Amino acid sequence: MRPADLRRYVRNTEKTVVPGTVAMRVQGMGILRKLPRWLQNRIVEHGSRTDPYMSFIVEPYAVFLSFEITDPDAAGRLLPPGYRLHPSAMFADTPPRPCAIVSAFNVHTNVFWGSRVEFYLMAENAETGLLSWIIEEYESNAPSYDPASGFALPSTSHSVVSTSYRGEVIVEMSSEQSGNGLSLVADMTNAVRTPLDQRVWVEGNLSVDYGSDLQQSTKPFGLIFDPGEMAEALKLPLEDISLCVNTFGRGMLDPKPFEAAVFPYAQHFVTTTYPTATSMRTAEDLERAVDEMNDRLGAVGESTCET
Repeated sequence: MRPADLRRYVRNTEKTVVPGTVAMRVQGMGILRKLPRWLQNRIVEHGSRTDPYMSFIVEPYAVFLSFEITDPDAAGRLLPPGYRLHPSAMFADTPPRPCAIVSAFNVHTNVFWGSRVEFYLMAENAETGLLSWIIEEYESNAPSYDPASGFALPSTSHSVVSTSYRGEVIVEMSSEQSGNGLSLVADMTNAVRTPLDQRVWVEGNLSVDYGSDLQQSTKPFGLIFDPGEMAEALKLPLEDISLCVNTFGRGMLDPKPFEAAVFPYAQHFVTTTYPTATSMRTAEDLERAVDEMNDRLGAVGESTCET
């Protein structure tokens, strides 16, 4: 993608996130959550016809940890129908293995704004053949929505995803509802920018689905993004990760991660307001979708920084 097109896409996704509008939508979610679940889903599905897309900007220093699955039967039971565990790794130079990934990041969208911790299984869709990120659990310090839970209040008692001047990512999250917790310090001092596995990060993000208690017969949905944002990440030496608490996948994962990744830049996604299947399959499909989204969102205005 041309640098000018990327910068236009960054500006277009960011400009849709207006704090005042986000505040009003968060307030509205507090009211909508009191409605029956079927009606909540109906409202979101209907609203997506007039406002079908949501900007989803993951802020710099999102951290991802990969864990090898030690009990594949237990992990397999969490998958939605039509999926099977598939050996994977975040980085191109890491031997793949059946794995789960835990991530912690700050995010701002045109619907909510806060921090999230998410737990995924890496699986292959038997029908499409696409490698897929299956969201099994998540915790958020902001209101959220998914088809199984509907509109939900923040789930955490506290949630910290931050950095220090020493080059550390500091995560401290505790759930108020589920007992989930994640506490870690990731030292980036010795991290090396390393190529990512493109099947995991490009193909996988074109096929995202819900598993476990979050699955409600939904179809996999895809994200729109510049594939260049998934080319590389910082690979951290495992000895530079201090993982104090992780309850996600307890009993079915090796407690020590075999990979650690940090993205030192923001990632700009567009996704559908209501989970919707996509026909995209490749990086080329994504680049065309980004061009179309740029046209849809329109020009931000003349910039004096273009070259």
